[in-house]
Amino acid sequence: MTVPAQAGDGAAAAPGAPTADLAARLTGFVRALRTHGLRIGPAETVDAAAVLDVLGLADREQVRAGLAAALLRSDGQRAVFDAAFDLFFPLGVGDPEAVRRAADPAPADPTAPDPTALDPAALREDLRERLAAALAADDWAAQARLAGEAVAAFGRYGTAGGSGRPGSDGWSAHQTLGRLAPETLLARVLAALRAGAGGTDGLDDHLLPDEIRRRVQDFRAMVATEARRRAAEVRGTEHIAERAVAPSLDRIDFLAAGRDQLAELRRTVHPLARKLATRLAARRRRAARGHIDLRRTLRRSLSTGGVPLRPAHRLRRPARPELVLLCDVSGSVAGFSDFTLLLVQAMRDQFSRIRVFAFVNRTAEVTDLLTRGGGDPAALARRILTEAKVTGYHGNSDYGSALREFADRHLDAVGPRTSVLILGDARNNHRDPDLPALGLIAARAHRVHWLNPEQPALWGTGDSAAPVYAGVVEMHCCRNARRLGEFIARLLPV
Repeated sequence: MTVPAQAGDGAAAAPGAPTADLAARLTGFVRALRTHGLRIGPAETVDAAAVLDVLGLADREQVRAGLAAALLRSDGQRAVFDAAFDLFFPLGVGDPEAVRRAADPAPADPTAPDPTALDPAALREDLRERLAAALAADDWAAQARLAGEAVAAFGRYGTAGGSGRPGSDGWSAHQTLGRLAPETLLARVLAALRAGAGGTDGLDDHLLPDEIRRRVQDFRAMVATEARRRAAEVRGTEHIAERAVAPSLDRIDFLAAGRDQLAELRRTVHPLARKLATRLAARRRRAARGHIDLRRTLRRSLSTGGVPLRPAHRLRRPARPELVLLCDVSGSVAGFSDFTLLLVQAMRDQFSRIRVFAFVNRTAEVTDLLTRGGGDPAALARRILTEAKVTGYHGNSDYGSALREFADRHLDAVGPRTSVLILGDARNNHRDPDLPALGLIAARAHRVHWLNPEQPALWGTGDSAAPVYAGVVEMHCCRNARRLGEFIARLLPV
């Protein structure tokens, strides 16, 4: 990589960025993105180096956009990219003096009071007052300065902060935001906007609170970015990039996902379903050709001097598979089952028949609920729990009882062409797992796969009956949307 000599507008790039340092920064950035599952090869890395050569470092946002165009393949990867970019290409990169100023905890605003002259309560109130004014004016530059000041004032923890624990130095966005509490400034900012402080862009009064919440959320992101940058100076950029950057949506564990993340996951169901349906349809077309018929191929080759120019195949017509889902909808795994049900519902055209059964400790068919509930996917689990009889005299999971009821009452749903997917963490609350009931289902079905959202290291711990069930049917770890999609594309019959 050559030293970037020019910015995108022809201005000279900032001095002090040796070729080796910039190359190491870019390769470290690419390694961090790969750690988070982004598929970036040598060709994309070379393209990114060319982007830096052309754009230089003068315009940071232009560099961000250029590297994103060179390295990213989908919009879902942008959040991971931006968080890692802020670590590897902070403000002033390539300019040692700018880096020193960015790392200096002294306030950049010349009108701001000296923090050493204020007690913590007065400093907090001063920051909140200036933050309210910056939010009302929608002044991003002022908000960025305030984020740096707030982290410097309230975000430090560890030995320097008085904890006395060696090796625990760092900077915390959570601690900073807890002290500053920017979300409580809504009324103050709203009053300033209505008094004519500006920055409303003609919004109606009933839209102002939502706009202020958006600005507060943006400021919270600035604080998080600043805390990560300062932590990287202490612990190393690649270390923080690996541990502090949130994974992409398709790599978030179902059991660890929050409400907003699950809602976002539900919005990815249909794009993922279309991708998987395309793969399954292509596999089915290839399978329709069958295997090469050696005898017929040799007979045909007699007319071409023994060269098999026209291979003959044993043609077959693969039927679309039947699918039965048996889903644990208890609170511990409801998000995983909910997402999987929606995914299968979106792919229903790929199967000749789908029947869905839900359970907590009793089993009930919910195929109709799934079909009728396509317009409100977020409430799917709640509808199943309220409209289907999936609980008995207690509300805890009982896999043995649920499997026995399915084997006794619904075994006719399973046939020699049926694939059965069991969704659940196999945590049986120390009750009888009833392996014979699972054996009956496995003996009647074409295939049975158990999809477990827990990592294998937890199977068999506590009340988990995963190892004993895995001795009867295949059990697969499906912790996130990526693994679930890979499983469906790889294992479902064609």
